[in-house]
Amino acid sequence: MRLARHLPAYLDYLRIERGLSANTLAAYERDLAGFLRFFVEQTDGHVASLDLGVISGWLQSLSASGLAPRSAGRHLSALRGFCRYLIREGRLQRDPTEHAARARLGRRLPRPLSVDEIVELIDAPDPSTPRGLRDRAMLSLMYASGLRVSELIQLKLSDVDRARGVLAAYGKGGKRRLVPIGEVALAHLDEYLASLDGRRSAPPSGLLFYNRRGKPWTRQTVWKLVARHARARGIASHVHPHRLRHSFATHLLAGGADLRSVQTLLGHADIVTTEIYTHVSHDKVLAAYRKAHPRA
Repeated sequence: MRLARHLPAYLDYLRIERGLSANTLAAYERDLAGFLRFFVEQTDGHVASLDLGVISGWLQSLSASGLAPRSAGRHLSALRGFCRYLIREGRLQRDPTEHAARARLGRRLPRPLSVDEIVELIDAPDPSTPRGLRDRAMLSLMYASGLRVSELIQLKLSDVDRARGVLAAYGKGGKRRLVPIGEVALAHLDEYLASLDGRRSAPPSGLLFYNRRGKPWTRQTVWKLVARHARARGIASHVHPHRLRHSFATHLLAGGADLRSVQTLLGHADIVTTEIYTHVSHDKVLAAYRKAHPRA
């Protein structure tokens, strides 16, 4: 059977069973369609012809075309998911991408904020005002729980278990995970919630954070909030919500957390995504070694 005939069923699987968004599905379809064009040009187009050799040739063609390493890595990940689906459906006996060289992402490693910078940022909002209490609670939760901005803006009161000190975050594809809040962030959250009493009730949607009209915050508004408070405290480097998430992961690893635990807390489906944080920590160790060792 021709490989291309399985693509529509795979996309339906991603949409229905995995719950992927329309934008993510479009990206998968685009990347896999590009592979299938190469596959048909190089082979007879049948599933049985899908092997490591043709995949390696495809990766080389992506590199020769000038595609950025990070984008090439995304293409390979899309194909790997497709192959795993074919194995599950009994169309392939083994995964031909298993030994394919993962494209070097070449991504610029994120610089996490220092602990002092995090403290400065979270202390930036004015806690004597309702708005300041809200902003402080948002900043605390993003850092203390490693939340994506999309997860923060959809949080509901019912997602927070204050007695246990955990919250339910809904990540990519609607996947639910429980993450700890932390004592400081929980105290900031309690002060924010207390400030709502007597002012106005929560919106019908039960949102934890909402604008003046009772609607969810937008991603862009949260980005502006983070940047504004960073500037107010003189944190010169570009600060955005995802830097708080980077800092959360890096600080955990520096404190001795194992990679699998950090993967779970971040909600990463693939531990390779989490491994970027080990490189951040390794670079710090290497720099310290070179600075201190007389024979480095």
